[in-house]
Amino acid sequence: MQTVDIHKRSLGVTFQDGMARVRVWAPKAESVAVTLENPSRTLPLEPQEYGYWALTTDQIKPGNLYKIRLNQDQSYPDPASIAQPQDVHSPSEAMCLNEFVWKDQDWTNVPLEEYLIYELHVGTFTPEGTFAALEEKLDYLKELGINAIEIMPVAQFPGGRNWGYDGVYPYAVQNTYGGARGLQHLVDACHRKGIAVVLDVVYNHMGPEGNYFSQFGPYFTAKYCTPWGNALNFDDAWSDGVRQYFIENALMWFRDFHIDALRMDAVHAIKDFSSKHILQQIREHVDQLQADTGRPYYLMVESDLNDPRFINPPNTGGYGMQAQWIDEFHHALRVTAGEEQRGYYSDFNGIVHLAKSYQDAYVYDGQFSNHRKRVFGLKAEANSGHQFIVFSQNHDQVGNRMLGERTSQLVSFEMQKLMAGAVLVSPYLPLLFMGEEWSEPNPFLYFISHTEEELVEAVRQGRKSEFADFHGQGEVPDPFADETFQRSKLQWELLRQDPHQTMFRYYQALIALRKQQPALRQLSRQHLQVTVQEDQQTLVLRRWHSDQEVVCLMNFSKQPQSVSVPASAEPWVKLLDSADPIWKGAGTAPEAASGGFVISLQPESLVIYTTTPAQPEQAGPRSDK
Repeated sequence: MQTVDIHKRSLGVTFQDGMARVRVWAPKAESVAVTLENPSRTLPLEPQEYGYWALTTDQIKPGNLYKIRLNQDQSYPDPASIAQPQDVHSPSEAMCLNEFVWKDQDWTNVPLEEYLIYELHVGTFTPEGTFAALEEKLDYLKELGINAIEIMPVAQFPGGRNWGYDGVYPYAVQNTYGGARGLQHLVDACHRKGIAVVLDVVYNHMGPEGNYFSQFGPYFTAKYCTPWGNALNFDDAWSDGVRQYFIENALMWFRDFHIDALRMDAVHAIKDFSSKHILQQIREHVDQLQADTGRPYYLMVESDLNDPRFINPPNTGGYGMQAQWIDEFHHALRVTAGEEQRGYYSDFNGIVHLAKSYQDAYVYDGQFSNHRKRVFGLKAEANSGHQFIVFSQNHDQVGNRMLGERTSQLVSFEMQKLMAGAVLVSPYLPLLFMGEEWSEPNPFLYFISHTEEELVEAVRQGRKSEFADFHGQGEVPDPFADETFQRSKLQWELLRQDPHQTMFRYYQALIALRKQQPALRQLSRQHLQVTVQEDQQTLVLRRWHSDQEVVCLMNFSKQPQSVSVPASAEPWVKLLDSADPIWKGAGTAPEAASGGFVISLQPESLVIYTTTPAQPEQAGPRSDK
């Protein structure tokens, strides 16, 4: 692989000093040219080493539409296109990303251990479904207490309705959202509000429609099969060009869009047996960029392998990712809250596994998994709390249900409050899914807008087959129907109504407590103790830092339960009670208690006590600075 220049993008069309440079990787092509529209002209590229073709010219200007012609035959959009203003089949648009004037010069990324993440889908977060409309909601997110938003993938996909994981131009920003300029403007605005931006990227597969990559070169390999077909080629013949393509993509988001962190989708589906894994190689180049710019950048992953190698540092044999999503915390919490034990939930017994996840992050770290039919996982003893991201719901866990039900439609109002508390008092990074903070009742369904009828029908049949055992629940919503997309949009007007307004205020209070109380804010996995009464379905989580202790009493049963307050040198003072009438609860626990005092916990409730309450002004550095 050629040396990657961390300072600039080399692939596609770039501009410098009034000249355009075109660079295309097509190792098996006999000839490569750029075909321009308005005015129409063809510009041949010259072959270079390692399968690249290049041209420097003054005949391409920003705004020009173009395609790449292979072998004097068919023309295709640029694999490294920055903009697809029409659709995934139409010409690419030349664009100079450096023309944007940034105003975030004083921005410093939020320390990772202070991230409070809010996952959102641009198309359904607002009625308009654009970056500009999202920008109008930043003050709302600040009011909630959020300091980091995670945006589901924005790589160009067919049509205007898609989760984003069917993107086929990893460098291009979805045109219906506002394109590259819209994303740059949004990130700049977020930074001026003190909000970090996490971008979800997909490096494990490409979407099917508009996928012309195989025409250019061996981007895929038949060595491995993934749920989406042949794997991306990270370790077979000609894989250097593929590796460079994705390394440059990661660098581009940080350098040219000022993104603060990348969340890499399903990295367990990345097949790479190279001597150096592609994730580690991305980490090394991002570290170089970080040293050059002075700005910290984070790499987060989704992985279901329970393998700490992904988040261990390279000097210990790891890949150097800084955090990962923990589905197992979610699964244990959901079963504890009443989820039926079927499918992957069948591996989780509820509250005992929830307690284990509080302590060990991974529930399965060397035990036999009945669902997988094998011993599964490794212990993550050396990994800090901020390396794990937990949640009570996310786009996958909601949208992959047949009817896309959110937690608000599956459990009671009281249980929703308890589950929110269970996440936000954890020693891990919390993630909220858009709308959960006001108990949004609309579903988040799976939706597409492919333009190829056969592909649309294949997706329809795939969804029906996936949920064949659930026919008693009704029909699978049509993923292609606009109604399916519209039903998935948030209902912002509910914020002015109860009980939604009460739930919002409750989330505000929980988030504020996490920021203010040192024992909750410091993510030590060692300063933690969990006690479970399985027959009562109660859990006591005790955390401490320096001279402060916090104890979180949780009752997941539908009946009042008696719980003994742990012994302490100082009296316990109540910080929050989810059953308080101010949160529309049934009654409050005592305002203070001493060790050994038995408290009657209301059904499906959470009570938090502390020994030395911290005042907001004494809480130390704020995480939304």
